[in-house]
This record gives sequence, C-alpha cells and structure tokens, in this order.
Amino acid sequence: MGTGLMLILVIVLLSLFAVMFVAGIYNALVTLRNRYKNAYSQIDVQLKRRYDLIPNLVETAKGYLAHERGTLEAVITARNAAVTANTRAAQNPGDASAMKELSGAESALTGVLGRLFALSEAYPDLKANTTMMRLMEELTSTENKVSFARQAYNDSVMTYNTRREVFPSNIIAGMFNFGPAELFVIDKPEQKEAPKVAF
Repeated sequence: MGTGLMLILVIVLLSLFAVMFVAGIYNALVTLRNRYKNAYSQIDVQLKRRYDLIPNLVETAKGYLAHERGTLEAVITARNAAVTANTRAAQNPGDASAMKELSGAESALTGVLGRLFALSEAYPDLKANTTMMRLMEELTSTENKVSFARQAYNDSVMTYNTRREVFPSNIIAGMFNFGPAELFVIDKPEQKEAPKVAF
C-alpha cells in the first residue's frame, strides 16, 4: 500500500467523520426545535380551551352586569386579540415577534379577566350562579394547565437556544439558519411591584 493510497484513505475517513459530526449536530438541533414546537402545541390546546370558555363566561355575566358593558366588551376584545395572536404564534412557535404579540395579548386578557372577576365579587347573585361558578373553576383550571404547558415550552426553548449557541453547534446552526426561539412570558404587573406595607 503506497503513501498516496494511505493519504487518500485518511482524507476519506476524515471527510466521513466531519460529515457524520455535522449531521449529528444538525439532527440534534432539528430534534430540539421539534420538541419546543410540540411543547407549544400543548399551550395552543389549553389556550383554545380558555378562549372557548370566555364567551360563555361573558354571556352568563351579561344578565347581571348590564351596566358594566364596557368591561364585558373589553373582555371580548382582549379575547379576540389573543385568539389572533395565538393563531400567528402557532404557525411558527419561537418566532420573536409572534411570541411577543401573544405575550402582550395574553397579559391584556388576564388583566381584563381580573377586572371581570373583581366585578363579579360585588354581585352576590352572579357569584352564586352555578354556571358562573363552574365556568370560573374551569377557567382557573385551564389557567393552571396553560402555566404548566408554558413552563414546559420555555424549558424546551431554553434547551434549544443553549444548544444552538454553544460551540461547535453555533457554527452548524448558523450554516443551516437555526434562529433563536423566543420564550413565552406573560407580564403581570402585580408580580413586578413590591407589596406596599403601611404602619
């Protein structure tokens, strides 16, 4: 076996190793991207359930809160904005602008729902209505499921983003356009403000 043949064999083996190495990183990135997309689909299911409950909640409250029409309309407007934002985010989970739009819409919806719940406390007949109580329980249960699904999604996004940013994966990610994925964070102003204590 001549040195020329040995050199060709070494080059072929190194080339094969390099291709397998790149393919391994590429496949890992695809797997992680699919994982966070699947995690988002779990959020999507719960959000759609939430969006389906809200019109029933508003319809039930309408009879009791006739003069609180502005709040009821705000709930429906915020719900419709959230549905639109979720549809856009579901098409491409991880897209920064879509996820920010969804986060903003969900924050607005949570705020107006909070106002509706606070209003319902002032109306004992509405508070005692079994349909309203059942819908509020279902909505609370769905909110909890959304929180768990959002945590799973954010964990998947973090794993993907970390893998895409570390060396040598970042080179492969750049070559094959694996962009960063956006976390799904819902801002709640009450969580950012420190409680005020007066003596």
